[in-house]
Amino acid sequence: MTATQDVIVPRFDDEEETGRTLAIICSKGNLDMAYPGLILANAALGEGVTVHLFFTFWGFDMIIKSRMNDLKFSPSGNTAMHMPMGDVRIPQALAPLPGMQPMATHMLKKQIADLGVPEVPDFLEHIVASGGKLWACKMSADMNHVTMDDLYDGVEAIINASDFIELTAGAQLLFI
Repeated sequence: MTATQDVIVPRFDDEEETGRTLAIICSKGNLDMAYPGLILANAALGEGVTVHLFFTFWGFDMIIKSRMNDLKFSPSGNTAMHMPMGDVRIPQALAPLPGMQPMATHMLKKQIADLGVPEVPDFLEHIVASGGKLWACKMSADMNHVTMDDLYDGVEAIINASDFIELTAGAQLLFI
């Protein structure tokens, strides 16, 4: 950062909107990929930023009622996977063994719960209650053969990508 660039310092003295908008595209449905978008949305809402989350492709699992409570975490292909007690890494040769996905999912859920972070449905409820907007991708809805009745109640609507782009014009965009 050069001396001529402005530094953005968050203000914590009021809850007024900042005029900023954050658009997060949630494209992954694994447990470990659900949380980054939710955590960033929650943080932005806390800073007075308008937040829109767009769920597409496998990210749809986060908002389909029948799937949202059963997101999984797989250590396969995740070279950063380690045991919760330090820097002990799980060898990739062990990752595809039977029982590893349930064990890894259980471990991750426990670590998240130990930090007091809510499960995905509860986190979505908190985001909606804080003013965040949830949108479902029309193409993904068509691919998954789902309607609004199949989706989490906090989803505003099923919209196409062009509608989301228009809705969030000028927003900071994150693709997860």
